[in-house]
Amino acid sequence: QVQLVESGGGLVQPGGSLRLSCAASGFDFDHFPMMWHRQAPGKKRERVAFINSIDGSTNYADSVKGRFTISRDSANKMLYLSMNNLKPEDTAVYFCNVLTGRGPSWGQGTQVTVSS
Repeated sequence: QVQLVESGGGLVQPGGSLRLSCAASGFDFDHFPMMWHRQAPGKKRERVAFINSIDGSTNYADSVKGRFTISRDSANKMLYLSMNNLKPEDTAVYFCNVLTGRGPSWGQGTQVTVSS
């Protein structure tokens, strides 16, 4: 059974930083791209970052480009999202996500609130 468990969210002031973590299990971590999504109140869930499993290449939503960095640790089956220069509009629940042969899997999410 695929399991994804996010952590690291919290309350941060504008301009601050956070690092989100996602512990993965139940699938071959090295063989699947991984993603971070977020969902703000009243808005659709959007993908913010993607990392390939083959070459580690990444891409980002325009809204976070240059501020967020996605990374993965194969040895520990961990996915990370480093977020810098956070803005109030980054406030959302953040989810890690993988698409395996069994379909999409999601974690429970971690809340990020950017406010002074």
